[in-house]
Amino acid sequence: MTVEENITLESDLEHFRNEKEKIRNLVGQIGGKGSAKQDLIINMVFLAIIITLFIFDILRHLFPVNLPLPPLFSIEVGILLVSIKIIWMIYKQTKVEHFQFWILNSIEFRLNNLSKQMNDIENKLDNK
Repeated sequence: MTVEENITLESDLEHFRNEKEKIRNLVGQIGGKGSAKQDLIINMVFLAIIITLFIFDILRHLFPVNLPLPPLFSIEVGILLVSIKIIWMIYKQTKVEHFQFWILNSIEFRLNNLSKQMNDIENKLDNK
C-alpha cells in the first residue's frame, strides 16, 4: 500500500466516524435513549390523570359524594387526554418516518455515487 492510499483510507475512515457520530446525535434527538424516560413519564402522567378521573366517577356513582365536577366532566377530559395522546403519538411517528426517509435517501445517494465511480473505473480499465 502506498502512502497516498493510506492517507485516503484514513480520511475516509475519519469521514465515516464523523457521519456515524452525526447519526447518533440525530437518533438521540428524534427518540433515542434520552426520550425513552421522557415518554415513560408522560405516559404515567396521562395514565394517572385518567385513573384519578375514573375513580372520582366511580365514587360519584357508588356513594352519595358531591364532587364539584359536572357528571360528564371525567368523560370529556378522558376523551381530550386520549386525543392529545394520539396526536402526540402521530407526531413522534412522523419524526421517525422522516428520519427513516432521510437515511434511505442518503443510502440511495451513496449507492448512486458508488455506481458512478464503478462505471468510471470500468471505463478506465476498458481503455487501457
